[in-house]
Amino acid sequence: MQKLYNGIIIPTAVYNEMVKVNKVVPGAMEVQILPWIQQQAVIDSQRVIFIQENAENIDLGEAEAIILALELKADLLLMDERRGRIVASSYGLQIIGLLGVLLQAKRKNLIPSVKMLMDQLIEEADFRVSHQLYTTILQSAGE
Repeated sequence: MQKLYNGIIIPTAVYNEMVKVNKVVPGAMEVQILPWIQQQAVIDSQRVIFIQENAENIDLGEAEAIILALELKADLLLMDERRGRIVASSYGLQIIGLLGVLLQAKRKNLIPSVKMLMDQLIEEADFRVSHQLYTTILQSAGE
């Protein structure tokens, strides 16, 4: 991802969801050691609470990610959860999911295969993707 983006900033809640749990979470080690991934707290916690109270089933990490993206005037928000994407879109944020990141990486010849990595995410990280989206992503990748 470093070759695709200048840096990644994650909100405190997302960092805690990855690092401060009693299970292995993909990417947990990377967010702790890679200098181009930074953790940052949101400034306006009331806006986070507003999203959680007014948007159905939005967790703290998603709400913080949306507000932090707004506060930083971020170019792009990485979010996979459908509910969170809907809320982020309502705020005018540009959103990309992990599969979109894989497509960008393939188009820039940074990875040889989207299918291999997508299958690995599904099998090892319990990543959920519909059959239709799976097929669409492979077609977009030319696989």
